Amino acid sequence: MLAKLRLKAHTPARVLAGHPWAFMGEILTGVNLPPDGSCVELTDLRGHSAGSGLWNSKSQISWRRYSRRAELLDGPVLENLLRASVLRRGEKRVGRLVWSEADSLPGLIVDRYGDYLSVQALTLGMDQRLPQVLQALQAILNPREMVLRNDASSRKLEGLDQYIKTVSGNPLQPFWLEVGKVQMYIDLLSGQKTGLYLDQIEQHQNVARYAAGRTVLDAFCNQGGFGLACAQAGAKSVLGLDSSTEAIDAARRGALHNGLSARFEVANVFDWFTENREQSFDLIILDPPPFARKKEDVKAALRGYKELNLRAMKLLNKGGILATYSCSHRISDGMVLSVLESAASDAHRDAFILERTFQPADHPVLVNFPESLYLKGFILEMR
Repeated sequence: MLAKLRLKAHTPARVLAGHPWAFMGEILTGVNLPPDGSCVELTDLRGHSAGSGLWNSKSQISWRRYSRRAELLDGPVLENLLRASVLRRGEKRVGRLVWSEADSLPGLIVDRYGDYLSVQALTLGMDQRLPQVLQALQAILNPREMVLRNDASSRKLEGLDQYIKTVSGNPLQPFWLEVGKVQMYIDLLSGQKTGLYLDQIEQHQNVARYAAGRTVLDAFCNQGGFGLACAQAGAKSVLGLDSSTEAIDAARRGALHNGLSARFEVANVFDWFTENREQSFDLIILDPPPFARKKEDVKAALRGYKELNLRAMKLLNKGGILATYSCSHRISDGMVLSVLESAASDAHRDAFILERTFQPADHPVLVNFPESLYLKGFILEMR
């Protein structure tokens, strides 16, 4: 049976406007709360329904919607949502298959790496339903193996432990997989995120269109996705920088495996820019980690983005290309544009927008859920 809870009176709850979250402070709570992890219909005081969601009284985000109807997230409902999400992605062999609230499956992440799946359950309700999720994924996709990447720190906020393991219990060795036009080294048990950063795969190839005959700097290169794609596209030279020794090792391994000429170095990117002001490039890629994980970080993050882009603009030759990105959902594309305007002014350069980019379609954006729009970028020509 579907439990019910009500929103408090006069609460400016975004959930009534279609947002999939409700916070504990917005909900009327009594002594007989539903069990954590259960399905709950949320209504206003007049009984108008905001839909059905997963409940967890221990989490600040205590209710997460999975349906606008009054129905349990069990049996056919869960399987149908999974199947629909997979079908929306088509036949892509590498990419995201399920993305949490944006696919009406709050807290569930499923990424596809060829014949393998990487699965994350980030909410208590979804964690409790993992056996059914795994059974459905096996029936829909018949993967060779599934890895549970339940090591995200956000699981602590749901009262969950952290672990990584294969569903079969068998060891899984890293493997090579074609991603875009290059072979990438995939480690589903130890790699960053669910094995690889999947949201920039399309941008790797997009930026590589500008690389032929150019000197390229791939800053915050991680495993070298941008740099390797640029080298494959005929770049004159490629230098990749990242502070992670493991990431640089993987990037070097990728260059060797693909027979590409690209150099990768362990470095703090901000320090490197300071120490190498006399260098110049024809194409610079800036793909830093999120600078604003909390609301309080936004001002400092904007200063960091400006300084980073200013330094890059100063190192670009006339007619050079700057591909710059932000993956902080608290930083809007308007904020990024304002930062770029200020940086170009301080650099005494004219910057022309060639492209505005966003996250790929397999990371869908829900209009009523601004948190689902996080990745944005600009490709500029500097004169």
